[in-house]
Amino acid sequence: MNQYPAWKYLLISLTLIVGVIYALPNLYGEDPAVQISSSRGTALGESLEGVVETRLADNKLTVKSVERSEDRLLVRFHDTEDQLRAADVIKEALGANYIVALNLAPSTPGWLQAINALPMYLGLDLRGGVHFLMEVDMDAAVHKALERYSSDLRTVLREAKVRYISIRIDKQTLVFKFRNAEDRSKGSDVIHEAYRDLQLRDVDKGGAYLLEASLSENETRETRKLALQQNITTLRNRINELGVAEPIIQQQGDSRVVVQLPGVQDTAAAKRILGATATLEYRAVDTQHDVEAARKGAVPPGTRLYKSRDGRYYLLKNRVIVTGDQIINARSGFDNNSGSPQVSVTLDGKGARKMLDFTKENVGKPMAVVFIENKTTSRTVDGKQVLSNHKVEEIISVATIRDVFSKNFQTTGLDSPEEAHELALLLRSGALAAPIRIIEERTVGPSLGAENIEQGFESVVIGFLVVLVFMALYYKVFGLVADLALAFNLVLIVALLSLLQATLTMPGIAGIVLTVGMAVDANVLIFERIREELRNGNTPQASIHAGYAKAFSTIADANITTLIAAVVLFSFGTGPIKGFAVTLSLGILTSMFTAIMGTRAIINLAYGGRRLKRLPI
Repeated sequence: MNQYPAWKYLLISLTLIVGVIYALPNLYGEDPAVQISSSRGTALGESLEGVVETRLADNKLTVKSVERSEDRLLVRFHDTEDQLRAADVIKEALGANYIVALNLAPSTPGWLQAINALPMYLGLDLRGGVHFLMEVDMDAAVHKALERYSSDLRTVLREAKVRYISIRIDKQTLVFKFRNAEDRSKGSDVIHEAYRDLQLRDVDKGGAYLLEASLSENETRETRKLALQQNITTLRNRINELGVAEPIIQQQGDSRVVVQLPGVQDTAAAKRILGATATLEYRAVDTQHDVEAARKGAVPPGTRLYKSRDGRYYLLKNRVIVTGDQIINARSGFDNNSGSPQVSVTLDGKGARKMLDFTKENVGKPMAVVFIENKTTSRTVDGKQVLSNHKVEEIISVATIRDVFSKNFQTTGLDSPEEAHELALLLRSGALAAPIRIIEERTVGPSLGAENIEQGFESVVIGFLVVLVFMALYYKVFGLVADLALAFNLVLIVALLSLLQATLTMPGIAGIVLTVGMAVDANVLIFERIREELRNGNTPQASIHAGYAKAFSTIADANITTLIAAVVLFSFGTGPIKGFAVTLSLGILTSMFTAIMGTRAIINLAYGGRRLKRLPI
């Protein structure tokens, strides 16, 4: 009696070994590091590593190690002083083509990294940084869509020779005023034919013949959704330019965005970056003059020299065809004829007319897309952060005009689907789709984060030790078995958080502390049931069997109801609440395993199959 089959012992042992291995990375510290990546997410050049090492050696900065991956270069240092100095040196050496970010890189041994055993992330409250809660003005997004319709419909009505008095926007509705019912009826037919998604309604008010046009429910919902997604993409692009390692930019509800910037302490600088402006310009390429001569200083009148992302130089004419604020939408895809990557662009009415006029006269000639952004960079001078602003202008695409087009057109000649997707993002997210405002702002200092870590660790240790002492004194040998299971329970929680690459926060630590108590609670129920069976005169072996069997339903009910509450917290909660729910849920699952299967396995090994007169419980 009270013996497991060999496979159960093997399963429990294997689970504990894997848990120990994947919890190990959290015992190793972190190295101050500088992370280098391309400003556009492309692969790093082969010579970059040598340039960085040479420049650091020239400045007598000692490097601990250099690690290279496909999309980044990580340079580790022995202390933060060298890290800060190195960041300035690298920024000066590489210029604006690379993002240089300060980072704390885990010093996990190579053999653990090889099996993807990495430490868990620390949240903003443990690491320090800036937290923003931003709200997107959804009404403004709808209003902006109506403004585009207003501009287009003026042209449509004029071309159809429909007479109207005025067009205005009243809240979430376009209001057309006509001279008579006949003009209104004709105008309604023309508008419905041009834009079938608009909902039209005749209104007679004060003797005026009005026609109200509003977005359909689906289009309104899609407009709001796209505005939120575009703003998130824009914010992510700007934060990448800021060079923050492991930022968090996520949607909250249907109109809010949470931005967390670990390691950033200057709130004002972060606000300037998030509020920076970016735009696009379509310009004609000057093919009549020599680019090399222009690079030497002989720039022809009416033109300007630009550099593309791939390092090439082009002469572009000063006349701007279309700007980024006239782009309604841009999506990546594939050309139906050639199968090559392309980007489909949609312009508003004003932009469409300009593009039509230009392409009529320039079929077969190249046109360039110029990305323009005002960037803010920071440097450490005499221990202080110094911010500087500069304007970046670069060509992101050059394509030949194949035919006359206006509102809708495709940009082809791209190298890969990834480039097409990136170009579509740049076209869409050059500027915010709708205004955003900061409704909540918090700053967590690094010293406070370190203090939180220390206090959180102390709370877990104190709670753990108190429980250990109580269980050992009250339940003797069986209590020591429960203590061992509790230790493995903590190891498994840490291992799962590391495997999932979850972010540990202060509420998460609270969830772990709560789990310690709940894990012991299961063993208390089991041990008290065993004591009861012994008092009723059952044999030790029968008491052990009955204790685990009869207490299981009670333990399962208690843990399942708590797990349901944790799932609800995770589903409807945000931020810290989710962190608490994650650790609590994982703790419930691991405690069920260690408190029931783990302790039963140890007790079976120690007492199973033996003739016993009494139990040390």
